[in-house]
Amino acid sequence: MTRDDRPDTRAWVLHPYLKSDAERRASGPALEEAVALAAALPGLEVVGAQVVPLPRAHPGLLFGTGKIEELKQLIAANDIELVLIDGPVSPVQQRNLEKKWGVKLLDRTSLILEIFSDRAATREGVLQVEMAALSYQRTRLVRAWTHLERQRGGLGFVGGPGETQIEADRRAIDTQLIALRRQLAKVVKTRELHRRARAKVPFPIVALVGYTNAGKSTLFNRLTGAEVMAKDMLFATLDPTMRRVRLPSGPEVILSDTVGFISDLPTELVAAFRATLEEVLEADVICHVRDISHPETDEQAEDVQSIMASLGVDEGRPVFEIWNKLDRLDPEGANACRNRAARRDDVFLVSALTGKGLEPMLAAIAGSLAGEQTEDILTLGFQDGRRRAWLHEQSVVTSEQNTENGFEIRVRWNKRQAHQFQSLT
Repeated sequence: MTRDDRPDTRAWVLHPYLKSDAERRASGPALEEAVALAAALPGLEVVGAQVVPLPRAHPGLLFGTGKIEELKQLIAANDIELVLIDGPVSPVQQRNLEKKWGVKLLDRTSLILEIFSDRAATREGVLQVEMAALSYQRTRLVRAWTHLERQRGGLGFVGGPGETQIEADRRAIDTQLIALRRQLAKVVKTRELHRRARAKVPFPIVALVGYTNAGKSTLFNRLTGAEVMAKDMLFATLDPTMRRVRLPSGPEVILSDTVGFISDLPTELVAAFRATLEEVLEADVICHVRDISHPETDEQAEDVQSIMASLGVDEGRPVFEIWNKLDRLDPEGANACRNRAARRDDVFLVSALTGKGLEPMLAAIAGSLAGEQTEDILTLGFQDGRRRAWLHEQSVVTSEQNTENGFEIRVRWNKRQAHQFQSLT
């Protein structure tokens, strides 16, 4: 029986709602996002979901004994095989709850790792996921299972006398992590070579960023004619996808579609996917795509901005907010958004699905890339033929004359082009 032939695993989603969460997220949208996360993993049938209010988290069981018994009956009555808890669950809590309920349990981090593992397509993406999973697994080696509490005798090359099973498991994980880092270093080096090649072409990079399921891939497909996976699903895109496209009445650019951000992204994944988001760090223009129809669009935008800041994206970079999914708004909501957007020069209200509103957005991107132009006079030797050819390819040369030692070239360019010229060797 193949994976596709097997019946879906019946799952129940629980969103523990602590009082401290009230300031960060409303319970309704948070539960909806948790269900959407579960739906993003193939092979699951989400039978039901509920918010579980908590005055405080029980250290050993997460929930109180009465609530655990109530949920046990619900799980049995619905033939549930997997419980997904939208939040952190300690190894001890996981072991105890699985024993009480007789089902498998995944917390939010484990679920996201499962989704990433299923979606990663490139070699780099696969390695990043494996590293993140191992890093997460290592943090959970805290005597969660009885076999981790015994000691093992030393076998010389394995470990010294009295080494605990936890230490042996950590040693094994660390060995695997070292091997993965070496493989990843080779992949990253290859990507670095590709980036250097692009810098010498060169084309400006326009990066699409945003909360997961904001419509980045749909916008990417609309602008490039590509067929990137674009579904109403969290984390439809994991690996960076890049295409060359010419802006209307503007320059050719490299458009980059990136992994979607999400609130409470596990720290292991932020670190592991930094390389995946490196195109954002090098982008000339960043387009922050927002699902303006989502009830928590402002909170999602704050999450994206927070992660961008943690990645080291400098504040001087041009950033446009693309308020997407205009087609999902009712007339009153659409008018309200138009009024809000009209008060800002960096906001564009669009529908990536229908193409409405894209023209002014593209014109603004082109204008931003043009920037303030300056005139300079360059003196190049006869041996600088490649740099001279680059200037002509960029159409920045306004005049040129021969000298005894080479060429005197007058150019009109922007700061980006001047910087790229200086990087040419």
